[in-house]
Amino acid sequence: MHTLKQKGADQMHKALLIIDYTNDFVADKGALTCGTPGQKIASSILKLADDFLQQKQWVILPTDLHQKNDPYHPETKLFPPHNLKNSWGRELYGPLANWYQTNKNDDHLYFFDKNRYSAFANTNLENYLRRRKIDELWLTGVCTDICVLHTAIDAYNKNFELVIPRNAVASFDPQGHTWALNHFKNCLGAKIV
Repeated sequence: MHTLKQKGADQMHKALLIIDYTNDFVADKGALTCGTPGQKIASSILKLADDFLQQKQWVILPTDLHQKNDPYHPETKLFPPHNLKNSWGRELYGPLANWYQTNKNDDHLYFFDKNRYSAFANTNLENYLRRRKIDELWLTGVCTDICVLHTAIDAYNKNFELVIPRNAVASFDPQGHTWALNHFKNCLGAKIV
């Protein structure tokens, strides 16, 4: 497991993004679940989250929020209802839910709603990062080839350095997962650890 080094004056400011790690995307009965691949990355995500907070780096949880049968949202035509407001499906999955409750008052922890694949679309994420002089993003969560991928592309286009911990991302599509890891490295210049 790759861990953070002690922060020095010349090191970058970093943020760990834990993308869409909710019951609907990870739990066995989730509406769009990754199932076992998503569940297997829980301990890696929690280890990274602890490391980031201990080093006074940022942990950010961009989390899908949808309305049931929203006629104006493109995902309504593509997927069954998921991550609906005030639903079990939108709650953080298992161990991450407990971790979040324990740490939710930490100034370096930020949970926010998103309504597109990319955590940058229609959100204040870029402003949040720039104000804190964060220039390196570690992307974790699900799905490797959908929301993690679209967030990575936007981050690349906004000149953020990218790190993808391979044991902290997952997808329901093994081929899509492998393709996305290659794309992160070969087209976005991400460091795969």
